Amino acid sequence: MVAQETARRMIRDGRGGSIINISSILSELPVRQVAAYSASKAAVSQMTRCLALEWAKYGIRVNEIRPGWLETDLTAPFLKGQGAKVMAGNNPTGRLGDVHDLDGVVLLLASKASAYITGSSITVDGGHSLGR
Repeated sequence: MVAQETARRMIRDGRGGSIINISSILSELPVRQVAAYSASKAAVSQMTRCLALEWAKYGIRVNEIRPGWLETDLTAPFLKGQGAKVMAGNNPTGRLGDVHDLDGVVLLLASKASAYITGSSITVDGGHSLGR
């Protein structure tokens, strides 16, 4: 709904722009006990590609960021104690992400530096989705 309203205004004003959706590495990486969450994030991925295709003619770019394990309010209960150590140990970088690890990719996708990027997904996970 937010993307639709944003696009309506961009089209109305004739200015185009950039819409950035946030999904998760779990949109493609199967993990036990998170099927509903993963399916919802896979839907965001498909929606991103569909909207990019639909709105490109208006100069609207639609891309997606797929974060890995970040320390947030949502992940805090899972990452208490040993959970954080296990997850960090399974990551090639040896650490969990911080929300500020997304700053660079957000700036890229929001700026004219990404003028020819649409319908793309950028993974920011410290290599987690590559495996060990």
